[in-house]
Amino acid sequence: MKELQELIGIYQATGRGFGFLIPEEGEDCFIPPRSQGSAWNGDQVAAVVTQEDAATGRRTARVTRVLERANQTVIGVLEKHDHTLWLRPDSQRLPGLIQVATRRRDLRAGERAAVSMTSFGGDRHPPVGTLRETFGPADRRESAVAAILYSHDIRRDFPPAVMDQTAAIPQLVQTAALAGRLDLRDKTIFTIDGDTSKDFDDAVSLERDSQGRWVLGVHIADVSHYVRSGTPLDLEAYERGTSVYFADQVIPMLPEALSNGICSLNPGVDRLALSCILTLDREGAVVDHQLAKTVIRSRERMTYANCNKLLAGESPSLAADYAHILPILRDMAELAKVLEARRRRRGGLDLETQESQVVCDERGEPVAVVLRRQGESEKLIESFMLAANECVAQHLAAAGKPCVYRVHEKPSTEKTDALRTLVASLGYNLKTADGPGLQKLLDWAKGRPEEGAVSLMVLRSLMKARYDGENLGHFGLAAPFYCHFTSPIRRYPDLMVHRILTALLDGKWDKEGRKLAAAVPRSALQSSQRELAAQQAEREIEKRYLAEYMAHHIGESFTGTITGVTRFGLFVMVAGGVEGLLPVEALSGGPWEYDEARLTLRADGGCGCYTLGMELEVACAAADPVSGQVDFLLPGESPLPARNPRKEEKNQPPRRKERKGRTMYVPKRRKGGRKR
Repeated sequence: MKELQELIGIYQATGRGFGFLIPEEGEDCFIPPRSQGSAWNGDQVAAVVTQEDAATGRRTARVTRVLERANQTVIGVLEKHDHTLWLRPDSQRLPGLIQVATRRRDLRAGERAAVSMTSFGGDRHPPVGTLRETFGPADRRESAVAAILYSHDIRRDFPPAVMDQTAAIPQLVQTAALAGRLDLRDKTIFTIDGDTSKDFDDAVSLERDSQGRWVLGVHIADVSHYVRSGTPLDLEAYERGTSVYFADQVIPMLPEALSNGICSLNPGVDRLALSCILTLDREGAVVDHQLAKTVIRSRERMTYANCNKLLAGESPSLAADYAHILPILRDMAELAKVLEARRRRRGGLDLETQESQVVCDERGEPVAVVLRRQGESEKLIESFMLAANECVAQHLAAAGKPCVYRVHEKPSTEKTDALRTLVASLGYNLKTADGPGLQKLLDWAKGRPEEGAVSLMVLRSLMKARYDGENLGHFGLAAPFYCHFTSPIRRYPDLMVHRILTALLDGKWDKEGRKLAAAVPRSALQSSQRELAAQQAEREIEKRYLAEYMAHHIGESFTGTITGVTRFGLFVMVAGGVEGLLPVEALSGGPWEYDEARLTLRADGGCGCYTLGMELEVACAAADPVSGQVDFLLPGESPLPARNPRKEEKNQPPRRKERKGRTMYVPKRRKGGRKR
């Protein structure tokens, strides 16, 4: 057969024998069974097109060589065969067993472990990896969580040099540190955070000036005073990039003595801060601003829950306890509404995404799952932080100084066209995919059954926000200038912005500016990569907690909403935000035809249809805390066999054969094939 062209792309395995090539340009190509060569899932490969359908344009290809390996580290479960140790990869998309090279004799089958690949094998040799880490029994959720953290290079413990430096930092503000700072300790400043929060980056204040204008103070922990550039603390924070949060745990970017101690804006104690003080008119426009190094003393540690009750007038006893700040809080709520309306008018998106919150008992076991919704106080703090972030970014741009910007580019034409097709199937005509146009779509869906699905569609159509040394604006906020300034305890880009501001405020730019400017692009790239790793780890770990919770509810029925449609089934989200798969094989009727453009499954003959946003009753059929998989069935249906079963030829290692004193591994003969 004539080979049409060579393509470079990423090989995407399915775990079912075949795969796809995701080329750098153009449409995906189908890779039939036994056409992947030695490629593993995620590898960058070269492939040749072997067939092209003239009518549909669909192409079939064959991998010719591997250009770059993606799976340098593989995590799985240890097994023993013929006194030899093997690793079965957790990922169904990877090939079968990997031989493990190690000198350890205390290893047991059934442990989860990580190996570093030394050989990806061949026709007569199995893949080989060197043992790097073990995580405990594979049938426990804890080992799965530890393995996820390891795979994303997320470390719980800090190096000794970091802890030594931390121990030398006083836990009280030193008198010498107050020199040259604006003293705001007499101001009514307080924090508003979650009930379980312990690291308080930000505090707020609000007054009126002589002209009746709002004077908003956003006071941020001055972490840069304690974490100096180039020190062990700084290098470790750079490597981590961000704190990681999941269930009832946090893996902080900074040691606890800093994150919960001297850097945290705890109530009743002096703390160093960088303050952004904004003067705003009645329309919410910033008419003046001041950036200053300050010393503050928080009056209260407020919680979102209590603030929401105070603003709703639900608790007279709380109102009495906080009478000294209640008028300020009400004024803050008024200003927040003005700022939100201003963002909406300029084209900012109001994406109210719902997040699952796993509630754990004292042993760390999940006992409940609830949806986290923004109340008035959460929106208040968000509005104030957005205002400060914009102000700082615009200030640095106007001063001609570098900045680690938080950028969010406008969505691609391809993505907006796909969104337009999807919402058309719901009866909505998306004329323009700019900010106002997308917001009209969100407003149209509000209160409808498909509201959650439409919000998810819009979110998926948007580009991913990231950090960059170049100001590219923020599409979602309709902000021409934007950075992260308000969370230096848990995000490295904020710490970088603080250093740049401090050098400017201290008059040391000529001395330190060149070094800071050179660090901006490196910090932006590193922080973007670590943010992505943290988000992936948090999602994967949350799935394990949710599955463990659902394992106690097998057989129970739930009302759910379809959040995803694929050719192999429906993803359904039930109360609390738990998402699981309803396999296509479990749908009565059919056969079912998948419409990729409209994301629907339609029965042959048109007698049934499933699409995004539809509500339906499902029953929990299975839940695996180790893999995080949750399976649903329609109520009353019989359970299906476990999904993604391993093929028999993957279940055993290659046959071992002794020849002339050497051990050789002979590949199993494929059914119907010839010896190799």
